[in-house]
Amino acid sequence: MLDRLREPWTDRRAGLMLGALASLVLLAIIFMIVFVAIRAWPSFSHNGLSWFSAKGNVDQQLDTMVNSGPNPSSADYQLGAWPLIYATLLTTGLATFVGLFFSLFSAIFIVEFAPNGIRRILVPVVRLLAAIPSVIYGLIGILVLAPFVGNSLVSQSRKESVQYVIPLSGTGLIVAVAVLTVMITPIMIAITVDGLHSIPKAWKEGALALGVNRWRAMWTVTVRAARPAIIAGAVLATARALGEAIMISMVAGSKGFSPNPLDGLTFLFEPLRTLAATVVEDAESINAPAMQGSLYAMALVLLAGAFFLSLGSWIAKQPLKKYGTRS
Repeated sequence: MLDRLREPWTDRRAGLMLGALASLVLLAIIFMIVFVAIRAWPSFSHNGLSWFSAKGNVDQQLDTMVNSGPNPSSADYQLGAWPLIYATLLTTGLATFVGLFFSLFSAIFIVEFAPNGIRRILVPVVRLLAAIPSVIYGLIGILVLAPFVGNSLVSQSRKESVQYVIPLSGTGLIVAVAVLTVMITPIMIAITVDGLHSIPKAWKEGALALGVNRWRAMWTVTVRAARPAIIAGAVLATARALGEAIMISMVAGSKGFSPNPLDGLTFLFEPLRTLAATVVEDAESINAPAMQGSLYAMALVLLAGAFFLSLGSWIAKQPLKKYGTRS
């Protein structure tokens, strides 16, 4: 019996085992989505498409759910989650846009222009930064960045101008985006560096032989060929930003408020709260049926967001096949 177990696996046996494992993962994902969807249905059924709209103070609506008891009425389920959705899209979009800019040029520097000694230091440091728990970033944001913004950047007159609408304490959009950008940029740098390294050197050397300088050869040949890796890094970083909860809960101000660009510079300092942060902050009240349905509904929206991110990444990479790069 032992001798039989020690025999090398045939290709067919290995294929069947790996296929079974892949199927288990797929089944687990499907089960999770179905489970969350079933639990989220009461919230969507009582609200319809208005769940995605803005209809009143979302914080008051959540408080009503907490106090609704074990037999909530339809009115207790009422929720307009747009301020939370808007906050999620705003923080994730801004952080990914800024992070993509810095990560691309940082990766080009590491691969092409950094001396070997600096490169040997930068690569492990970037990977270390990508692995730091988000709560560490949150602590730095709430203890260092937020007090600096509240005391040095937000004037007293600006605070007084909106004090009857929303408090400006330092925690808000600009702090959340800044910390979130620092948190996700190392992920994009690490993946982009690997992608740039995977491009055959002969492609760039051919451009250099034609008289193109290093920067233009890197930008027009290597970066262009590595676009699938750049897109993959951006998608992974966006997915992490989309689901980030602890750090956002600490530095964003924790208010169900929609920052308004028409407010000028005040817009950058206005507090907000994302879907993921709301799930974490209200998890203690999940025993209330109305709150439970709403939290599962938020989780389902986040799952849908991750799905559309993956789908968008796949669609974006299809035109790149004509360059012979892997997708």
